[in-house]
Amino acid sequence: MKKFFLMVFCCLPLLTGAQPQAVQEAALADTVVSSLPFAVLENAHLLSEARIRAYYPVLDAAGNHLLFSDGNTGALLLYDFTRDTVLTVTRAYVAGGDAAFGGDGKVYYVTQQVGADRLVYRTGRCYDPASHQSQAVTGPRHGVMQPVRARQSGVIKEAGFLTQNIAAGDTVVYVEGSTVHVVLDGEDRSFSPVESQAGYLWPSLSPDGTRVLFFAAGKGAVVIDLQGRVLAMLGNYEMPCWWDDSYVVAQHAEDDGHQITSSQLMLLKADGSQAQPLTEPSSMAMQPASAAGRIVYSTIDGLLYEMKIEMNE
Repeated sequence: MKKFFLMVFCCLPLLTGAQPQAVQEAALADTVVSSLPFAVLENAHLLSEARIRAYYPVLDAAGNHLLFSDGNTGALLLYDFTRDTVLTVTRAYVAGGDAAFGGDGKVYYVTQQVGADRLVYRTGRCYDPASHQSQAVTGPRHGVMQPVRARQSGVIKEAGFLTQNIAAGDTVVYVEGSTVHVVLDGEDRSFSPVESQAGYLWPSLSPDGTRVLFFAAGKGAVVIDLQGRVLAMLGNYEMPCWWDDSYVVAQHAEDDGHQITSSQLMLLKADGSQAQPLTEPSSMAMQPASAAGRIVYSTIDGLLYEMKIEMNE
C-alpha cells in the first residue's frame, strides 16, 4: 500500500526543485506529451453510499479485491467488487498505511505496539479474504518491518532480511534507501541505477515479470530491467503503477511549499515516449492503483473512484 501522505509531502519539494542538466534531459526532455489512443469509458465514485473515507488503495492481481485505509487511524479495510461489500481486516493502528496483496491472494500487513520497555514492536500478519482469518507470520520485532511485493508468495521484510521462504521461481521486488532489490531464483540482486539521495519508493514488477517500475525522489518514475539497466525515465510523476505491460498510471502533483495545490492522474507510455492526463489538475486525484484493467484512485479528501479506459491502438 502507498506510504503515508507525510512521505509524499516530503518528496514533492524535491520534485519541483532544480535538477542536474543531464537528468532533466533524460527524465523530461525525452518525454513527449501528446495524445495517447485511449478513451475513458467510466469514472465512477465507489462506496458513495457507505460514506467511507478511503486512502492508499491497492488492488489484487485479479482486480477483484481492493485494500484501503480509513485515513484516520490507518485501519485496514477490504472491498470486494464481486459482492459489493466492505470488510474490516484490522483496526490496528497504522496497519492501513502500508499493506500489500501477496501473489497467493492474501493480504500482508504490519501492526505495531508499544512494549513494556516503551519501545515500538512490529508484527507481520497475513489475512485470508476467503476465510476472513488473520494470523501472525512474524513475532513482535523492534525495528523496521514491511510487506514487499512478490508474484507468487507473500513476504514480510524485516531489517536486513526477508522473513519467509520465497516460492521456487518467484520474483520479489523491494527498495531500501536508494537501492532496488530484485530477488530472482533465490538470489537477491541490488541495484542503484539512478542517483537519489532521498531514496526510492513504490516499486512494482511489470505484469509480464520482465521490468521493475519505481520512483526515485528528485528524478521521477523509472523503469529498469531485471539486471538493473535503465530502460526509461518517465518524468516527474509520483506513485507509479503498471496499467499493463505497455502503460503506466501515475500521479502528478503541484505544491506551494506547504500543501498540495493540484493533483491529477497521468497515463504514461512505459518506454517514456508519451504521456497524457487522465484527470484535470483540479480533480485532486492521487494514489492510483491498477490491475486487470481497473484503475482506482483516491482524492485528497478521501473520495474513492474507479476509472475504466480502453486503448484504441
